[in-house]
Amino acid sequence: MHFEIDPHAAHSPSEQLADQVRSAVASGRLAVGERLPAVRALAENVRVNPNTVGRAWRELELEGVLESRRGDGVFVAVGALARCRRHRDDVVAERLARATSEARGAGLDANEVLRIVRAALVEADGRREKAS
Repeated sequence: MHFEIDPHAAHSPSEQLADQVRSAVASGRLAVGERLPAVRALAENVRVNPNTVGRAWRELELEGVLESRRGDGVFVAVGALARCRRHRDDVVAERLARATSEARGAGLDANEVLRIVRAALVEADGRREKAS
């Protein structure tokens, strides 16, 4: 799996790493039992302090997404798929609720909001197809 850190992002590097792992698990790019990169190796690769990677891994362990095996590494935990999908759905629902509230506050009715959402989905699907 490839990790990237955006130094200009609103979230800290450790939050970015944790979000990338959650997303990869939720989408199936990371499977239960799969080993994650070693802290030092990943820190070198994405050019952050090893403590930053360690913080992300610890956060994900506390959530039950990752599990540490002493002397063997860090792995995707049993139950991680459901947890990550629930987290993804909660985040998306929150963002959609905010966007919907903003649209309604701007005077759009439900049909106009749905039209805009449908157009956005078509556009996103088109971008996804071009990237494939």
